[in-house]
Amino acid sequence: MIPAAFPPWTRAEALGASRPEFAPFQDEPIQMRSGTVGKTGFLRLGFESRSDRTILAKLERRAPYMVQRALHCDEEMPGLASVFLITTTGCVLQGDRFTLDIALGPRAQAHVTSQSATKIHAMDANYAAQSQTITLADDAYLEFLPDPVIPHRHSRLLSDTQISVAPSATLLYSEIIQPGRKHHHPDECFGATVLSISTSAARPDGRALFAEKLIIEPRRYQMRQTGVMDSFDVFANVILCAPKEKAERINEGVGADVQLADGLAFGACRLPNDAGLIFKVLGRETAQVKAKVREFWGMVRKEVIGAALPPPYLWR
Repeated sequence: MIPAAFPPWTRAEALGASRPEFAPFQDEPIQMRSGTVGKTGFLRLGFESRSDRTILAKLERRAPYMVQRALHCDEEMPGLASVFLITTTGCVLQGDRFTLDIALGPRAQAHVTSQSATKIHAMDANYAAQSQTITLADDAYLEFLPDPVIPHRHSRLLSDTQISVAPSATLLYSEIIQPGRKHHHPDECFGATVLSISTSAARPDGRALFAEKLIIEPRRYQMRQTGVMDSFDVFANVILCAPKEKAERINEGVGADVQLADGLAFGACRLPNDAGLIFKVLGRETAQVKAKVREFWGMVRKEVIGAALPPPYLWR
């Protein structure tokens, strides 16, 4: 955990020093040192409930992060604030340090997604890091569903997400990781050097709920073995923090299955400390994994809010 004393834009910079898997990658790029101007993106979003809708009450940013405005375009939830995260660089490069803070006040409702897939470019020095904090007050509701991460060959990414969620709040948090540009070059499929992805959650009083850390090192460990990815290519990790009774009803309807002929496997289980559920999906293609995540998203929204999902965007 990064101490609160760190300024927000330096949290991502401080992460790498505490992660042994990044000890070999402390060299600096010759083009531009890590964490310099233009490589320290910072974005703080604060949502508040006002009358019959949620507004984006606080917005602070540092390039290359950008947000234009909150939209109220969901016909099923007219008061929902929808925000698209934009990076003006269009990709993640070696030495990049990104920090994202999202906070929802009491009863606020928001949907946050990205402009497109997050592409992690090849690296010959250092690594890229992102630090994310998500804070939900009483009865808040957040759908954080960015597009997939595409790690290119020889890429290195450190991602750390810290969640603070009130017992009555609901967070749906999704990460979809592709194997790389598998149709671009044979060495691109599982060609990343290291991906380190950690997520932890706690109550507002500091009581820990759960922690998960995934370290993916395709050069050190065989990705095609049983128990890792086997014949699958795309992985989705979906976390639902929700009140216990709602999480239980969702869990009853999710089910689990391995459909080798269709190239799909999925299942959910309970998180510790009555925190909610974790839902995982494996697939051979991104579209089928995203469809399964959308199905789970629909179940969550129906149970928690009583609303249906909007039609998929034409470009997705």
